[in-house]
Amino acid sequence: MEQLQNKIEAYKLEAGTENVADAKALEDFRIKWLGTKGIVKEIMGEMKNVAPENKKQAGQLLNEFKVFIEQKYTDLKANAGEAGDQAGQTIDLSLPGDDLPIGSRHPVTLMRNRIVSIFQRLGFAVAEGPEIEDDWHNFGALNLPEHHPARDMQDTFYIQQNPAFLLRTHTSNVQIREMEKGVLPIRGIYPGRVYRNETVSARSHCFFHQVEGLYIDENVSFADLKQTLYFFVKEMYGKDVKVRFRPSYFPFTEPSAEMDVSCFICGGEGCSVCKKTGWVEILGCGMVHPNVLSNCGIDPNKYSGFAFGMGIERPAMLKYGINDIRLFSENDVRFLKQFTSAI
Repeated sequence: MEQLQNKIEAYKLEAGTENVADAKALEDFRIKWLGTKGIVKEIMGEMKNVAPENKKQAGQLLNEFKVFIEQKYTDLKANAGEAGDQAGQTIDLSLPGDDLPIGSRHPVTLMRNRIVSIFQRLGFAVAEGPEIEDDWHNFGALNLPEHHPARDMQDTFYIQQNPAFLLRTHTSNVQIREMEKGVLPIRGIYPGRVYRNETVSARSHCFFHQVEGLYIDENVSFADLKQTLYFFVKEMYGKDVKVRFRPSYFPFTEPSAEMDVSCFICGGEGCSVCKKTGWVEILGCGMVHPNVLSNCGIDPNKYSGFAFGMGIERPAMLKYGINDIRLFSENDVRFLKQFTSAI
């Protein structure tokens, strides 16, 4: 017992004389005295060697020693903080601060916001929907029943645990969900990420971004569709751009069309971007098929509407001169920094 008392007194004298000059020295003190392998932990272990009749007295001594060391650490920590504050007062606050790098939005986000803002000026409301969708909202309600050959063009990824669910191939699922609400008229724009089971290359990816639009009301005609898209193209690409519609086929619209714009890279003379045709396809569109309206509980004899859809990456590639779609998803800071001034 006497040996333990002497050891404790010696440690108190040693700790009492210690001082710290910086945060590193303070941490060294903590590890030495209060760490898991420190002196306090070590001397506490000597309790097992004390005779039973002396354990109560020994316990008091050890607890007092632990409190003493903890208080010493607290005092040293406070002194170190004051010293740091005093040192900080020597900083010249009139010096200019460090430059902070300016961030930027992703080029896909920039293009998405640009497209959406144009249609918002026409009264289109923005809505979003789930990326994991059931077969009905992604295919069935859009006049694409099971085994329909047009499904091959939109091969996607199915959920292994439940093949009735899949990663959506277009944001048309949001159109269906909006129509199912039964609140008419509908005038909406639907941006989002979509997925296709495609080989990744410079021109295609297994996921990309899309914007789709829908307008449902009484007496909506193809002329309304054309004037809406004319306005969009002029606002997006300038008043000198030329537009053409080509007949096409989509199961969910009838009649259907592809819309091209004159290539603003070569001015319509022909280049590698437009494949020497002078035209660049930017979207598909058409009048909503009566079957789609019926599937969503809308009377096709009373209401009609148009729909359109476009990718976001392709217009962004054209606008910013990007030659590889994979750059959008590689998160290369050197690539993304180029769009700082495009916010």
